This record gives sequence, C-alpha cells and structure tokens, in this order.
Amino acid sequence: MPVGLEAWITQIPPITRGWLALSVLTSLAVQCQIITPLQLYFSPRAFFNYQPWRAVTTFFYFGSISLDFVFHLFFFMRYSRMLEESSFANRRADYFWLLLLSSIMLLCLSPLFNLPFLSSSLAFVPIYLWSRRHPSTPIALFGLITITAPYLPVALVAFSWLLNGSWKAAAGDLVGCAVGHICWFFMDVWTREMVGGENFVSRTPAGLKRLFGDPY
Repeated sequence: MPVGLEAWITQIPPITRGWLALSVLTSLAVQCQIITPLQLYFSPRAFFNYQPWRAVTTFFYFGSISLDFVFHLFFFMRYSRMLEESSFANRRADYFWLLLLSSIMLLCLSPLFNLPFLSSSLAFVPIYLWSRRHPSTPIALFGLITITAPYLPVALVAFSWLLNGSWKAAAGDLVGCAVGHICWFFMDVWTREMVGGENFVSRTPAGLKRLFGDPY
C-alpha cells in the first residue's frame, strides 16, 4: 500500500474507518461473487428464521461499485469523519452509541418503507447531525453551488433522486434524515430547550464506555 494512502487511512477516526473498511470489503466481496446481496439484506422474516447477521450486514452494503456507490460512500466518509473529529472527539463510545441507536430505529422502520438495505439510511444520520450542529458553515456542493450546512441533506437527497431517476431510490436517504432529526432533537434540542438533562440518546451506557476506554 502506498505510504500516502496508508497515512490517509490511519488519520480517519476509528469508528468511521471501521465502517468504511467493512463497507468497501462487503461491496468488493459481492463484486467478486464471493457473496451475493441476497445473503446480506434485512427482512424480519429472515432475521427471525435463524439469520441474525442480516441485522448487521444490511448496514455495510452500499450496492455494487458504481457512481451511486461512490456518491454515498464519499459523503458518508467525509461527514462522519468530521462529526467524529469535532462533536465526538475522544468520545468513541458516544458516537458508537449514536450509530447503534440509529441502526435499531432503522431496523424497526425498514419493513414500513420496504428498505432491505439500510447503509445509505444510516450514512445520512451523521450527515444530518453534522449539518445541524454547523448551521452557518458554507458548503460548495460539487463546486457548482454554495449552500449553508442545514440544506446539505436536502441537496444530497435531491441529487440521489436525480442520479437514480426514481424517488424510491431516495426513500432510504429520507428515512435516514428522519432518524437523524430524532437523534439531533433528543441530543441537542431536548437537553437545551425543554426539560433538560440526559435521555436515552445522550446517555451512553457505562459498560460501552468501559469497552471503548472512554471516561465516564
């Protein structure tokens, strides 16, 4: 591996790096016909029929290697990394807890919206949360237009819609934005403007903090 590429990979925070590596390896395994997408998708019937791994693999398959794959993977990696380096700096357990809760919510919503693969949905959670926590940050989207951060998720969903030619292709992204909004509300708005204090989203279990070696 080239030194420059290796250095770039090691600079990515651990949670984002692990997610990125598993996603790339999963798509490469499908591309090389080692496994098939039929072995990865999530459905409640398959899950309860002694196939529990589907509740995990559904979050790592972004589709076959294509423009849509590169699009989702690039923006997920970029904003997940920025969020982990800023809001969750030295708080790996808190970031993992956010993604775990988001994954559980997405698994519950999957049958309602007929979403067998939830990777892009989960990827939009850190994108949405980062955009809400940096409301005044200008973003040059594709080098063509400049928007402020809160409009980023909407712009990316619209681009995904255009890229795939169907609103159904963007349904998973929209569900991800909805879950991201729920997490942002309980982590930021609820604790700041309403009853205050910690809640099930902002309070990371002590056991998870011990596992990651984070301070209590």
